[in-house]
Amino acid sequence: MDRIILHIDVNNAFLSWSALYLLKNGFPYDIRDRYAVIGGDKSKRKGIVLAKSNKAKKLGIKTADTLYSAKQKCKNLEIYPSNYEWYLKMSKQLFNLLSKYTNEIEIFSVDECFLDYTNIKKLYGNEITFAYKIKEEIKNTLGFTVNIGIANNKLCAKMASDFLKPDNVHTLYQNEIETKMYPLDVGDLFGVGKKTKEKLKNIKINTIGDLANADYKTMYRLFKNQGVELIKKARGIDDSLVVYWKVEPKGIGNEITLKEDIMTKEELYPYLFSLSEHVGLRIRKQNKYAYVVVVTLKNNHFKRYNHQRKLANPTSSDEEIYKIACSILSEMWQDEPIRLIGIRLDKLTTSKIRQISLFDKDTSLNVDVLEKLMDEINDKYGSQVIKKASTDQKKLFHKRLK
Repeated sequence: MDRIILHIDVNNAFLSWSALYLLKNGFPYDIRDRYAVIGGDKSKRKGIVLAKSNKAKKLGIKTADTLYSAKQKCKNLEIYPSNYEWYLKMSKQLFNLLSKYTNEIEIFSVDECFLDYTNIKKLYGNEITFAYKIKEEIKNTLGFTVNIGIANNKLCAKMASDFLKPDNVHTLYQNEIETKMYPLDVGDLFGVGKKTKEKLKNIKINTIGDLANADYKTMYRLFKNQGVELIKKARGIDDSLVVYWKVEPKGIGNEITLKEDIMTKEELYPYLFSLSEHVGLRIRKQNKYAYVVVVTLKNNHFKRYNHQRKLANPTSSDEEIYKIACSILSEMWQDEPIRLIGIRLDKLTTSKIRQISLFDKDTSLNVDVLEKLMDEINDKYGSQVIKKASTDQKKLFHKRLK
């Protein structure tokens, strides 16, 4: 049976939620109907547009424009402050409403999520009918609109939810990819950032269809392993699961909120190194191993997303976690400013069953014993008594925190 995945995305979340807050507190009009934007906090970061009304958008105002440039485009522009405490409250109400129907929900960011409909279709019927039902329930109960994308995987569901907005339901099933997705600009493909788009345009790959039919050798030469992943995405191929928690999280994770936006993935490596050490130490203290490594990023518009890697052999090694995390980061990198990074270890086990060939030299046992011995010595005599030889990145990380 084909999977059925829904992607629910709040239309213009920050502006819509701010409008509801203002109306709730006696504001005389709905800012969604005005030339209005939500502006960033000038005292902490550059004053930029975090969200804009449709009227402001028609005047050319874009998300991430400086407030100064936005005012140049619209002299009568109304600027309202962000209200993250309220946004989190509205976000919680949305996810609570959806959880009435299933617990198989992956929160992708504060204003969007994936819902695995496969196992509940027999309860609620046709997925398109269900999508319209919850779309109207959200509008009537919570007061804001959403777009819902329906597909056979997460990638296509997210692409579908970005079709005509607002307040719509769209499908992008496997048999619709060539007609609905291939004609789109290559920059519209989820995961293609500005720099990647420019590289693709330079080799005459202008549409998603062009990318789907691109030459593997050319793509590998320009993008290495990421080139194959780009072709797969363009063809609508995505096997990632909807990651959800039945009761409570059983994984081990750590996150770092950065003091300033990081612009390159290379600058994030020291943070991944330190995070790998933290989660590695924690999982070894529980005498467990992880089959799944997850890397989480949050960009400067507070969009949170993650990618995961399933391992053939479970691990608790700092070094292995770090190498895998760096590889995942390369796959998910979108050439955008990052303000938070995290690593999570999931699908934990207490036994390490390792698959090896007759020709492999399995040194993992020695590494495990060594790292556990180091943990014990550092616990007893202090965390800096024994250090790994490859600590250049860790030193850089700690230097940046000062």
